[in-house]
Amino acid sequence: MSGAEQPDQPPANPRFVTTHWSVVVAGGDPNSPHAAGALEELCGAYWYPLYAYVRRRGHAVEEAQDLTQAFFARLIEKDWLAEADASKGRFRTFLLTALNHFLAKEWRRDQAAKRGGGKVLVSLDDTAEMRYAQEPASQLTPEKIYERRWALSLFDRALSRLRDQYATAGKSRHFDFLKQYLSTEAADGEYARVAVELEMSTGAVAAAVHRLRQHYRELVREEVAQTVESPTEVDEEMRWLLATLS
Repeated sequence: MSGAEQPDQPPANPRFVTTHWSVVVAGGDPNSPHAAGALEELCGAYWYPLYAYVRRRGHAVEEAQDLTQAFFARLIEKDWLAEADASKGRFRTFLLTALNHFLAKEWRRDQAAKRGGGKVLVSLDDTAEMRYAQEPASQLTPEKIYERRWALSLFDRALSRLRDQYATAGKSRHFDFLKQYLSTEAADGEYARVAVELEMSTGAVAAAVHRLRQHYRELVREEVAQTVESPTEVDEEMRWLLATLS
């Protein structure tokens, strides 16, 4: 294994992603050349926690889909993004507050756009309800399920970025074997079995897992940093995320 003795190196992180507060600012400015892309990223990242919140509040499937789609459309139409102020709270709080305002004051069933009509920023199909069907059967409040799904979304985004970086580096197979150790410790002899599959030494596998975990933590922190006003708030938000999922 002469060429395989070196520990697997995680791919270099190509960039620090623009914060979501910056995305909000761009999305709220119709003259911004980045507005369309910003809105697409915004909606794609956070539609599910909001959908789960609406469903847990008792709305039926089709109504919840309509409400979620209409909320994002109204977010743009009413220029609510321009009112977002990072200094007044977390990005997750801003979105939930805006959604509650929409549900309480803005939504009119008799004025709801027909399915397929109007501008749809979030396309919801059966996968939305399939995901919701997997939510815990416990009596989680709408707020708690929103917070839980928000936290999981951040971790999922970090994991997706990590997977993409390994794929770009041609190391998808390494990732597939090592990703299980992001959340669990290896049993006796497991690293040796993985080492055979990846043509690495057992020590190199252990080092690769360490680097994978370290890189994943960095990506999670980057995702968190996008949703707070300043880097000094990242640790506090990280503690909140872990407490939410505990």
